[in-house]
Amino acid sequence: MKYYISDLHLFHENAIHFDQRPFESVQQMHDTILKNWNDRVMNGDYVYILGDVSMRGKNEDLIAFVARLKGRKVLIRGNHDDVSDYRYQQLFAEICDYKEIHDSVGKEKFGLVLSHYPIFSWKNMGRGKILLYGHTHVSAEDQFYQQCLKQMKENDCRHVYDKDLRAFNVGCMLSYMDYTPRTLEEIMTGAEK
Repeated sequence: MKYYISDLHLFHENAIHFDQRPFESVQQMHDTILKNWNDRVMNGDYVYILGDVSMRGKNEDLIAFVARLKGRKVLIRGNHDDVSDYRYQQLFAEICDYKEIHDSVGKEKFGLVLSHYPIFSWKNMGRGKILLYGHTHVSAEDQFYQQCLKQMKENDCRHVYDKDLRAFNVGCMLSYMDYTPRTLEEIMTGAEK
């Protein structure tokens, strides 16, 4: 099974206020994330973390926390990820800045582009390839980005788009993510409501 999530911002108290996260403390946020994660992810599953696990990578507590998260974790590095500590690096099956993979929903197969950042042009974007991203949280910036994609589809004569342009924010604070790694099907269903 493949799961996706971004912008956990572990050990980042300001994230609670910035995102208006429903937690009284960082500890409460950590407890919720750990429970939600380990209740659904099995050790053989892949979890693609699209950046910003935390504000730092050398913290002993961060290393201990991430080690407790089940699954084969792939980190798509974000702007707050410090992976200079070798012990921290070893917690991930892979660390990269960008990745292309495939996933399925039922019998339908999808090409995916994974990036921490929303991007305006990605490989085969108008032919069904889906972008999963983070970084923008719940913000006017994210709304603007989604509106731009919609206008590109409606107005851009330079490209021929066979299919809708689909880019989904997988920030953990979004209502359809609910601080839980989600499948592609859950993301597509939740984001399109």
